[in-house]
Amino acid sequence: MNNKNNPSQRHAQQPSPSLKKINLSAWPLYLILAMTLAISTVSYQFLTLQQSLTAGLLFICIAFWATSLVPAYWPALGLFAFATATQLAPTQVIFSGFQSSTFWLLFSGMVFGAAINHTGINSRATRLLMLILGNSYQGTIIKIALFAMGLAFLIPSGVSRVVLLIPIVVSLADHFGYSPDSNGRKGMLLAAAFGTFLPAFSILPANAPNMLLSGMTEALYDAPLSYGEYLLLHFPILGFGKLIMTIGVILWLFPDKAPNQAIQASIEKSAMTKVETRLLMVLCACFAFWFTDSLHHISAGWIGLIAALVCLWPSLGLMAKNSIDKDIQYGTLLFAAGIIGLSAIIAYSGLGRILVTYLTDIIPFSANAPLLNLSLLTFISTCVAVVTNLAGVPAIMTPMAEHLANITGLSNHAVLMTQVLAFSNVLLPYQAPPLITAIALGNLSIGAVTKVCLATFVLTSLILLPLNFLWWYALGMF
Repeated sequence: MNNKNNPSQRHAQQPSPSLKKINLSAWPLYLILAMTLAISTVSYQFLTLQQSLTAGLLFICIAFWATSLVPAYWPALGLFAFATATQLAPTQVIFSGFQSSTFWLLFSGMVFGAAINHTGINSRATRLLMLILGNSYQGTIIKIALFAMGLAFLIPSGVSRVVLLIPIVVSLADHFGYSPDSNGRKGMLLAAAFGTFLPAFSILPANAPNMLLSGMTEALYDAPLSYGEYLLLHFPILGFGKLIMTIGVILWLFPDKAPNQAIQASIEKSAMTKVETRLLMVLCACFAFWFTDSLHHISAGWIGLIAALVCLWPSLGLMAKNSIDKDIQYGTLLFAAGIIGLSAIIAYSGLGRILVTYLTDIIPFSANAPLLNLSLLTFISTCVAVVTNLAGVPAIMTPMAEHLANITGLSNHAVLMTQVLAFSNVLLPYQAPPLITAIALGNLSIGAVTKVCLATFVLTSLILLPLNFLWWYALGMF
């Protein structure tokens, strides 16, 4: 039989669309695996076997985290398995992330978010937001951004805040009468996403890179960061200053008229329930201990864990019975533990010192030019953030801090803090999971988010970073 005249035979000989898709989508994975093998092989010509294996492990983990080819927890679990099987480091080094207060701070943030939703405090926040927005477009953008930044003090997880806030703002945009493609809707959603994300880099427990930096600093240098000192160092410029700049950028890029419909919010004047009061008492006590950590010297992670345990106590009714199984993002926790563990392995193998030595040979640091050194360190960390993602900056730069402090003449603390200047300056949306989450939940176009990223990146580099250096100088950082 002639196959050309047999439709079923012709169809059988052609690869299915799904098979084509699988074959096409697999090539980045094969490329990463091939480059990992090449990096390990080439580096073995110059380094020890342990260091060359660590170099390959570093590359494949960062590549997977940067490209999101697999869930973020997968490279972390692979790291634990490979490093343990090959004995790249002692087990207490490999699993040091689970011992870090940062890990438990992230866990407590997830518990707080679940408790806020369960008790209904989030609904009260929605009604309050509807009441205070008013009818001016400019005023709406300003108030949403301020409210979003306020959440960063309450919920120590950027993704959790976005998940909580974006649906609220979507319903508000519908109420205002803004169409899906209107600048008004885009502006409101962007104000919520960037307002709760960018200023949060100046609040220690409010974003993953902050907490990863804190955890690795504690693990590598036995120097946990102070909540109050961190806030004083970064919030005036990188926090509040960046919020004002972001509001201006959004109003400039996405202007629109006043809402078509005035908000007619029916605020329920019901008294707070006992459960809501209990949760507010727990959260206020936790925040009070966080703000006064310079007095009692208890790490923010352990304070958060104690508060989380109170929230999880069954008889208090602050959480649903299955919250520990349903509401905790264990993949994110494993990702955080993996990043911290990877940093500790790099430091243990000595690879970080070798990388720093190479960098110091090509970067023109000068012991008598602190401002130049701070700028160069910020530039290096920014490049790392662009190549990998924001969380990659602490993973790569923190093990190098001590040596960089020696060659620049800056304090170890100043060198570490330049990372904040870098990972708080987002160039593209892919670097930041909270922005990707906002794009998905709010049906935002990547182009709109990219415009705000590029504008804030340029303005931060030209205006806020010089102002921040002046602020640091006034505080005696250099």
